[in-house]
Amino acid sequence: MADTQVVWFKRDLRIADHAPLLRASRAGPVLGLYVLEPSWLSAPTTDSSHVQFVLDSLLELREALEATGARLLVQQGEVTGVLDRLFETHPFAGLWSHEETGDDRSYQRDKAVARWARSREVHWTEVPQFGVLRGSGPKRRQWASQWTARMSKPVYPAPDQLRSPEGAPESETLPSLAGLGLPPSRKTESVSSGRAAGLATLRSFIRERAEGYRSGISSPVSAWTASSRLSPYIAYGNLSLKEIFQSAQLRLHGLGGRRSASVQHTREGLEAFESRLRWHCHFIQKLEDEPALEFRNLNPAFDGLREEDPDRWTVEDQAGFEAWKEGRTGFPMVDAVMRALQAGGWVNFRMRAMLVSFATHQLWLHWREPALFLARHFLDYEPGIHFSQFQMQAGTTGIAANRVYSPAKQVRDQDPTGVFIRRWIPELEAVPDAHMPEPHRMTREAQSKFGCRIGKDYPVPIVAPGRAMAQARAKLEEAKKRAEASGRNHEVLRRHGSRRRSPFASRR
Repeated sequence: MADTQVVWFKRDLRIADHAPLLRASRAGPVLGLYVLEPSWLSAPTTDSSHVQFVLDSLLELREALEATGARLLVQQGEVTGVLDRLFETHPFAGLWSHEETGDDRSYQRDKAVARWARSREVHWTEVPQFGVLRGSGPKRRQWASQWTARMSKPVYPAPDQLRSPEGAPESETLPSLAGLGLPPSRKTESVSSGRAAGLATLRSFIRERAEGYRSGISSPVSAWTASSRLSPYIAYGNLSLKEIFQSAQLRLHGLGGRRSASVQHTREGLEAFESRLRWHCHFIQKLEDEPALEFRNLNPAFDGLREEDPDRWTVEDQAGFEAWKEGRTGFPMVDAVMRALQAGGWVNFRMRAMLVSFATHQLWLHWREPALFLARHFLDYEPGIHFSQFQMQAGTTGIAANRVYSPAKQVRDQDPTGVFIRRWIPELEAVPDAHMPEPHRMTREAQSKFGCRIGKDYPVPIVAPGRAMAQARAKLEEAKKRAEASGRNHEVLRRHGSRRRSPFASRR
């Protein structure tokens, strides 16, 4: 077994467009490996819904590998320990995987694996998976063209036949959540996992739903179908970003020069979607270049703006945080979005931004604890996007416009008839549309008439909205002026700013 090649699957749960698998198969017999790490299972960003999505995906991955003649070992333990045991019983010459830009836990793990591989004289080959550039640092001017070049390379087909090492260990029954010591997932409306579900979602978006993408992604009413809904399949690698990008390109080319309204909307939707694919890697690149942004303000000029240590939060801070987490802030759109998220693990981008804005601006909480909470509930949690976007919405980068969302305005703009809110907040079911943005402003007579007594059936707003927003804007503007004066903004922009006109700009 001296020439055995171990392919370590991480957030790339597929066999199609899998360069490490293909290259490993050319070097020798292949043994697939996935490691259920206790440090991941117990991480503050991990939820049972994440683990269940992975377990279901592994079942499909194992079947796909076995159809080629290969095997997938699913082991429990920290990776270096698992590799050590496997190397002792079944020596291997090469270790293959995709590059991963994850959180600090996975970063430290990968450094430990590199040390282990050197100590055992095992050659570990990491292959890029996204358009994220290792070692690129502040060299951002060529980033967009390099991203396009990577995404335009041929998609590797799934292998038809792989050689399995002689005497390779048998595949074992996958553990359950209970077997891993985890509670059942509470995501009652979560999406199906695995590559087959991902491909079906991709087809429905590219062929049908892209037409409504550009106009429908902001409202929580329409975003459930207008958005691509591909994010969890990208996060866990059921689909590769390259094959998604090329599917969109192929559809665009197929539209030709037709000018009907439907075709034009589809073209605009696909172009906007392609820009979001670039945006995906643009934000992960920030974490690749500056791993500390998971923990610290990207722009140090904003240090001290909010209390970072939750143990030193005031009683009001703690109460506000709990109300925000439980969807009982007294702000209908905030509460409805939070309840929807905890039921299904997904809400659209604008509503995510509103949740962050409310926590960090109206409640004036440091972004770190809310970020950990939402990471557990976003099924598509991607560390680079998550922490980079959290800081952008919290206003701690210094290079973006301050976004202080008005929850009442979001109701008027994105759910004017209260369809979404009534689904998730039955307490407000009989409240008229006109009162839905701010039900606390109803008279006592109206509250009795519509069966919604503020303070009893539905909470009183936990902050005074107008005052809280005004105070947040004033504090952010003052901090931003200090950041500009100190030159910190220029340095952040140099290292992390997009060189494109806009991360969502059309290619036309």
